[in-house]
Amino acid sequence: MREPSENYFGEGESRLCYFEWGEPDGQVILLLHATGFHARCWDRVVDAIPAEFRVIAVDHLGHGRSAKPDSLGDWSKTAAPLVELVEGLDLEKVIGVGHSMGGHCLLQMAAEIGDRFERLVLIDPVIMDPAYYRNSDGSGPIDPAEHPVARRRANWDSPEQMADRLRGHPSYAIWHPDILMDYCRHGLLPMPDGKGLELACPPALEASVYLGSLRSDPYPMVSGIGVPVTILRAPSGSREGALDFTLSPTWPGLVDALPNAREEYIPDLTHFMPMQDPGRIAKHILDQDIVS
Repeated sequence: MREPSENYFGEGESRLCYFEWGEPDGQVILLLHATGFHARCWDRVVDAIPAEFRVIAVDHLGHGRSAKPDSLGDWSKTAAPLVELVEGLDLEKVIGVGHSMGGHCLLQMAAEIGDRFERLVLIDPVIMDPAYYRNSDGSGPIDPAEHPVARRRANWDSPEQMADRLRGHPSYAIWHPDILMDYCRHGLLPMPDGKGLELACPPALEASVYLGSLRSDPYPMVSGIGVPVTILRAPSGSREGALDFTLSPTWPGLVDALPNAREEYIPDLTHFMPMQDPGRIAKHILDQDIVS
């Protein structure tokens, strides 16, 4: 497995950590992860991407080794420093790849700096039926502590202990075992007192991100996305519980709402498709058969 360099961009509450693989002069592939995850969840996808590409995977604000604001209920707060990073590193002709919330953020970025992207790959993005946003007043639990994600176990003795526990959860049992270990190994940070490890994305902060899903309507910007888009969509349906995240949140009509898009429906994978079949996802990222 190729090891990346670890880098930082920005200051204070906007400081981002990002990891970089490949040729410095190669075409850029920018990887944006899902809520609660981190940049190193992409490691096995990166392994399937030729080394001549310059691959950059970012820890979103509140995640991984990036800065930890108090709340991230408005997803524009997550996208804004990513725009600054792309501009600050002067990235051009970027292949933008976003999973889940990362796909929503990528769409925001393309609306603002679309000329810096060659194309986008939205992997089961959290971009729901427009009716959800029209009918939502942002209600629901206001305090992130009321969200079930806020009750996640935050402290662990080791990545192995965390992985052993998660293997019994339906959402994680379907992951490739190496990716589960990457998630645990890089998703824990030393506690301030040096006694044990804690989640790099604090549960209350992660909960605030989930609460922001209906407060961040992407549709005012959708018609202005001129860059070619590929959507990878998993099956949808009725969830079996509040913490069942395997089903697709992506509106099937999104492909028609975007001016220049195509969709690949992948019925044998779930919302966690990069964690299930990283090699196949890498092939979709590299696919040049796009709408023009």
